[in-house]
Amino acid sequence: MTDRAALARFRARALRDPALFLQADAADEVQERLAEVNRTFTAPAVITAFPQVWEGRLPGAVIIPDTEVLDLKPGAHDLVIHALALHWADDPLGQLIQSQRALQPDGLFMGVMFGGQSLHELRSVLAQAEADVTGGLSPRVVPMGEIRDLGALLQRAGFALPVADGFTRTVLYRDLLHLVRDLRAMGEVNALAGRHKAPLRRAVLARAAALYSEVFADAEGRLPVTVETLFLTGWAPSETQQKPLRPGSAAHRLADALGTAETGLEPAPFAAPRLPRD
Repeated sequence: MTDRAALARFRARALRDPALFLQADAADEVQERLAEVNRTFTAPAVITAFPQVWEGRLPGAVIIPDTEVLDLKPGAHDLVIHALALHWADDPLGQLIQSQRALQPDGLFMGVMFGGQSLHELRSVLAQAEADVTGGLSPRVVPMGEIRDLGALLQRAGFALPVADGFTRTVLYRDLLHLVRDLRAMGEVNALAGRHKAPLRRAVLARAAALYSEVFADAEGRLPVTVETLFLTGWAPSETQQKPLRPGSAAHRLADALGTAETGLEPAPFAAPRLPRD
């Protein structure tokens, strides 16, 4: 799905004049979440395309590029962070499995990635503009996962206590070219293997800009851009972790814990007998 050589070129170009505020925002959120974990991590690893975003955030962290085969040693880390690169992975499940194998027992994995609602305005106007101008469609934005599907990947990768959650932010731009410049400065432009190699036609871009303003602009003419950030959290299995109890094994009643009276279920309504068929 991904042209890795093109993605590497786009990321290198982004570093000439970077705009990595979304990456920094995700890193800030990761740090806040780690602060809520009652654990001191001594052997962290961060998988990222932009190491400068993580400088000084996790002392002693090993920085790993997001290659197809991750440079992670089995059982070497008590924390693995996969930072805003999973949406470009051709095999996201494989990335999760490699991360899980790199963890010590009861080690923590935290993956952060852009979700399926990201750039939905841009995808909509580009598709309509290209259909209007050329009569056809071509892939322009990388497909991104939905939260309901990504949570299941954590379980398939062998993580214990898996959790998937996220949040959505809206970024405002003065025009479409301003948005395109920021996407280039993040390295988040079209690196799909099936993309058209020719530059986007000016007529398509102009039509997309007009549609964006017509359909989505706010009262001040600014263009909203949706960014959905998803978090995947799981732990490497360990015998010390809490286990769910078997159904019916509770030693205390919920009503006693809540200080309320227990009310039994109402009996099922009487069903009239069926008449015999002729």
